[in-house]
Amino acid sequence: MRAPQRTRQGVVATLFGRADEVMLELGAGGELMVARVRAALSLLILLLPLIAASGGHGTRTVVVGLALAVFANLMAQVWLALARRQRRHPWLPYATASYDISMTTLVLVLLATREPAAALNSVVVWNFYMLAIALTALRNDGRLALYVGGLAVVQYAVLAIALMAGTGEARPASLGYGVASVAGQVERLLLLAMMTVVACAVVYRMQRLVDLSGRDGLTGLPNRAWLLQHAPRQLADSRREGRSLTLGLLDLDGFRRINADAGPRAGDRAIRGIALRLQTMLEDDESLSRIGGQEFVLLLRCPAGSAWERLDRLRRDMCNESLVVDRDGRPLPLSFSAGLAAFPPDGGDVSALLGVADRRLQQAKRAGRNRVEARDA
Repeated sequence: MRAPQRTRQGVVATLFGRADEVMLELGAGGELMVARVRAALSLLILLLPLIAASGGHGTRTVVVGLALAVFANLMAQVWLALARRQRRHPWLPYATASYDISMTTLVLVLLATREPAAALNSVVVWNFYMLAIALTALRNDGRLALYVGGLAVVQYAVLAIALMAGTGEARPASLGYGVASVAGQVERLLLLAMMTVVACAVVYRMQRLVDLSGRDGLTGLPNRAWLLQHAPRQLADSRREGRSLTLGLLDLDGFRRINADAGPRAGDRAIRGIALRLQTMLEDDESLSRIGGQEFVLLLRCPAGSAWERLDRLRRDMCNESLVVDRDGRPLPLSFSAGLAAFPPDGGDVSALLGVADRRLQQAKRAGRNRVEARDA
């Protein structure tokens, strides 16, 4: 888990990168909420053909409106059923958002067959574009917000250009909707782009809050809450891919003595120093978390034997380094003990793996500290 970036490149990376696991979980709940809202609105759409009939519209108009309303309700129930199976269909937010935008465009096209000005100046129907873009913020995925906003701009721009060009030199006009102007259509496109920016800003802000809530203030590493939220997904990925995964629980030896001899600031430097050293040994898709005062958890994508070799090599290297000094400037020895647990032989979930790793960590402590244990004695 990388530290959150406030630079322009960091904002772009956050929006275009894969959403954080916590954000994806929240987004799955947001997709379900959107599906329920869509289902409720679709029921209200059934009233429109009845209103059209009572208003004296022709039979063809009423029948077409009723057919669209029935189709919208059927699709809303399909999307709702799929959304209830949260995170089973990664493509679902893109499919439903594309559907919302395309249905809005379809309604505008149908309006244009009667009155081109109605399609270009209808405020109620056009605002469904804005609603669809705004709802992307509930899915907590910046890529989705950018995609939906871009799709709305492209579809409406094509529709507006086709209708404006189709009337020749005369601008589309009607008694009920007035005159459609080029400037008005440009303004609408700009509003769609602005709503997209707002949705992206909301997603980015949510990601920042998630980052801060799941991060240790001293080291910038993920904390226990982050670990408990993300580790199950990593275990599931390892099981699905048939890859080895080892959990390591690490504790600094004699940390109280360091605080007593060198002071709390030196203790903080020691924590940050060991955190940096541990980060250097991580490979792709591996993580390091700080879950206590001087306790760290590593999730390494390798068998327990390989994990033992990597950690033991780091342990030996640290014995020859001076990461912290006492109040008189003399170097203080800094070492750690660790316990390893292999997934799935030692446990099928995070709690079981932490329990086994903690038992082996205590075994290393009893054996004299400055050791890495991968098996029970």
